Amino acid sequence: MYRAVTHGIEVCVEPFFLPERSDPDESRYFWAYQVTIANRSSTTVKLLSRYWRITDAMGRVEEVRGDGVVGEQPELEPGGTFRYTSGCPLGTSSGIMVGHYTMRTAEGGMLEVKIPAFSLDFPGDEVSLN
Repeated sequence: MYRAVTHGIEVCVEPFFLPERSDPDESRYFWAYQVTIANRSSTTVKLLSRYWRITDAMGRVEEVRGDGVVGEQPELEPGGTFRYTSGCPLGTSSGIMVGHYTMRTAEGGMLEVKIPAFSLDFPGDEVSLN
């Protein structure tokens, strides 16, 4: 599990490979990842948007921006949590994802909340750090 805390907002990510959605012979690899966002701050926050930077094993980068997550813009009161699962296809057997959420506090302030970098590794492949 990968974890980051920014402004009292904890983001935990657990990626997992989906062999049933993948075809290594065709260079198609698919991962899902479960994200848990926990509000450990003393104010209510609303997740407005997301940003992802996805890098495959060849160094190709894709940037993804959008409103909310999985069609929602959750509001988290102090102590509240939100969990969702999404996915990522790659043309290589490994990659890295990192990003951030933009959130608004109950007082109207804007926060950039880090999503921890996490690796997408094909089961059985040797893991190497670049």
